[in-house]
Amino acid sequence: MKFQDEFRDRALVQNMAGNIRRMAERLPVPVNFMEVCGTHTMSIYQYGIRSLLPENVRLISGPGCPVCVTPIGYVDKALACTADPRNIVATFGDMLRVPGSRSSLMEERAKGADVRIVYSPLDAVSLAQRNPERGVVFLGVGFETTTPAVAAAILEAAKLQLANFSVLAAHKTIPIPMELLTSDPELGLSGYLCPAHVSTVIGGAAYRQLAEKYRIPCVVTGFEPADVMQGIEMLLAQILGGESRVEIQYSRAVSWEGNPKARAIVAQVFEPCDTDWRGLGMLPGTGMAIRGEYARFDAERVLTLDVPEAVENPACLCGEVLKGKLTPFGCPLFSSVCTPETPVGACMVSSEGTCAAAYKYGR
Repeated sequence: MKFQDEFRDRALVQNMAGNIRRMAERLPVPVNFMEVCGTHTMSIYQYGIRSLLPENVRLISGPGCPVCVTPIGYVDKALACTADPRNIVATFGDMLRVPGSRSSLMEERAKGADVRIVYSPLDAVSLAQRNPERGVVFLGVGFETTTPAVAAAILEAAKLQLANFSVLAAHKTIPIPMELLTSDPELGLSGYLCPAHVSTVIGGAAYRQLAEKYRIPCVVTGFEPADVMQGIEMLLAQILGGESRVEIQYSRAVSWEGNPKARAIVAQVFEPCDTDWRGLGMLPGTGMAIRGEYARFDAERVLTLDVPEAVENPACLCGEVLKGKLTPFGCPLFSSVCTPETPVGACMVSSEGTCAAAYKYGR
């Protein structure tokens, strides 16, 4: 198949569904497959993938949305950056409406703060060039997919000798949280639909330890309906064959080794650190901190931020949704108090959030 529409062919997907049902009849016990990519989550809801599966094949949405797993304390730091009128805060659009403890970037912008949406970290570098009298703070939120672009922006700022550009970094890496979820007996995971965008950078080999250590099948899967269905077929084939290995369904974009150049530029600018995940807590070695030689571009080091103690809304169950232990429909706030227009948690705000997907397509 060469074109996008071919991966959305109804007859093809229905044939795959029939094959999955026949394979599921041979399963000794029900299986739980988790996707850890927000684009997968949105696609699964949008195309009604769950409705095509037999009862003993269950899909669980995990912590695949980088905005959603970013803790509220980070949002509060971003808000603190807006307190100084000399600062321009540059961000991807998904962060604009994420609630902090007491406000959001959108609310602060309405009050006069200079918050701008950019489409690339290099756009923020250009902002700093055009506004030498002001500080430009880029909100670096994302998984392995976006980290190389932020690293490139920092290197460009260093090349230009910019003194007014910094990054408030909250980058995270996904394999270790997958190990944590795999070892949780409450979830009882049987396999993973591994993230596609992330895997273009880290490659299929990044999941080999997970598959071998925990004896859990992994398939790097694309986003279209036929991609997801074929990924499920491949997971079922491994289970029925008594195998647990890494396969790449999304071979048109993902290789075994990933993108060595992207990983090299990340290693040049960032180093692993412990970091906090919404719902999962503090996880060692899963964050990416700016290295000391680039400290002058680290917003937390160069800015004096007055950040209040983070306050979570106790009624928001976003953390349980991110762990796959609760569907959005199990949260008492979902679609009543918490909507895309009045979000209580990040899972309802982001275009990759599970609650946003369920609200848009699952009701």
